[in-house]
Amino acid sequence: MSTTAEERRRTMLKTAMGPAIAEALSDPAVIEVMVNPDGRLWIDRLGEGRSHAGLRVHPSETERIIRLVASHVRAEVHADNPIVSAELPSGERFQGVLPPVSPAPCFAIRKPAAKIFTLTDYVRAQIMVPIQADALRQAVRERKNILVAGGTSSGKTTLANALLAEIANCDERVILIEDTRELQCAAEDCVALRTRAGAVSMADLVRSTLRLRPDRIVVGEVRGAEALDMLKAWNTGHPGGIATVHANSAHAALYRIEQLVQESVSVIPRRLIAEAIDLVVFIAGRGSSRRIETIAEVTGLDANGDYAVTTLSLPQLQSLS
Repeated sequence: MSTTAEERRRTMLKTAMGPAIAEALSDPAVIEVMVNPDGRLWIDRLGEGRSHAGLRVHPSETERIIRLVASHVRAEVHADNPIVSAELPSGERFQGVLPPVSPAPCFAIRKPAAKIFTLTDYVRAQIMVPIQADALRQAVRERKNILVAGGTSSGKTTLANALLAEIANCDERVILIEDTRELQCAAEDCVALRTRAGAVSMADLVRSTLRLRPDRIVVGEVRGAEALDMLKAWNTGHPGGIATVHANSAHAALYRIEQLVQESVSVIPRRLIAEAIDLVVFIAGRGSSRRIETIAEVTGLDANGDYAVTTLSLPQLQSLS
């Protein structure tokens, strides 16, 4: 499809969503647009958090938008198939739900970052302190494998992109693996791979990546059996990786990786996990309350066979940087 036709397609779909949603999607500061079953429109802005837009969308209009997006991706959506997941032409991630799963139609649109929030920006926004930023820069330079952990909408991918901005200066070949387009890397030698529903899984991509001569392997979000392949790759000649995972603490992130690995094998390869992951960065909170709560170093296994995890204090971070 030509650039002009693609642009026209994007504009038509955005316009069809109505002026309020179209305006929000055009705002570089907006990262998520949500319409609840009660019709209320919520906007999530980078660095500010979620707020009510002060207006409501009629259920029939919400349903029309969901059906429009489903038609755009040639999917069916109805009472027997009430959920639609799609990527909009500009790269936004769309998730729509119809009754009976929800009391009324609702959806969320997640935008890819229009601006990379750098580690310097994190310090300026008081999400991390300078010494934490310096330690992360050094970890990237030393090709440490970094696992970014946090809850939903805590900003894991945004932080991963900040780390990728540091990688861009390292003159290395970077392979990105994800299921929706969220990672951004300015490295000259960068290959971005994406899954295809029912055809190509994350695990398939990780295994394929090993034949693409990667220096660094970056996984947008680890959520399945690909965890084992990623750990093996990180631990066998491809250090310097980054991945994100849903977890409520640095330690819990390692246990979450265990659960995901068990989708491939029954026996947990705890030593492999401890050797492959060097740092766990836990980001807590949302919006203006976001903070880098923990930077923890994984040093192996303790005498009881559990993970030896050291939460790095400011003096220890100083030694890293």
